Amino acid sequence: MAKMVSVSAYNTATIGGRKPLGKSSPLANSFSLIEYDKNHRFLIMDCPTNSTIPLYLREFARLNVTDVVRVCEPTYSKEPVEKRDVTVHDLPFKDGDVPPASVLKQWLELVSTRMGGAKNTSANEEPTTIAVHCVAGLGRAPVLVAVALIEKGMDPLDAIELVRHKRRGAFNNRQIAYLVYNYKRTSGHKSSNKIGSAIRSSPLNGAATAQAATAEGEDGLPVKAANSTGIASLSIHKFFFKKMFGSH
Repeated sequence: MAKMVSVSAYNTATIGGRKPLGKSSPLANSFSLIEYDKNHRFLIMDCPTNSTIPLYLREFARLNVTDVVRVCEPTYSKEPVEKRDVTVHDLPFKDGDVPPASVLKQWLELVSTRMGGAKNTSANEEPTTIAVHCVAGLGRAPVLVAVALIEKGMDPLDAIELVRHKRRGAFNNRQIAYLVYNYKRTSGHKSSNKIGSAIRSSPLNGAATAQAATAEGEDGLPVKAANSTGIASLSIHKFFFKKMFGSH
């Protein structure tokens, strides 16, 4: 099962004996560390500045960050980062939007290069981490991480829940709809659906089916099928979004 650890919750068991960062650190609420397995680890964060980048670099060293992906306009110089053997990649796209095909291609190539052929990491060895940030770390950066999780076989709903569990407020409605309905996995991994199965087996399923005839894809969520099964599935997911994420 994938797990996610916030930097503010570090302990000696998860960071190989290193001292915890602690909530008093200026970065305690800036980082969200997402671990799919021992070889796939992502750090979602807000954007550094030239004055704060030294603080980020310390944590990059602790977490074995090899790459930083910027999906917003640059707010700091690459030079001090790349002097630490951390490569900076600029993959900007519009705030609040979903990634275009060109960004997805470069992102997935990076993930595959750094993590695709990774060997199992020993208990005393720090796994590779890819850091990714937009401005606040709530939209564009979480979407890219969710895409990487989906490519590894995670169901979109599970990926959304995993990211948002620790990165509160992550994703807007458009980004959620994109991940669930529009993004198509390119890898050969089969979906491992935990939340989706739970939704379909819940009593809410019957309620959604009963309302299928009147569901019309409101809130911008696309109806993927004209039959009752497709519309019912849409209603179930929409109900799930409203219950779990509110009106975001």
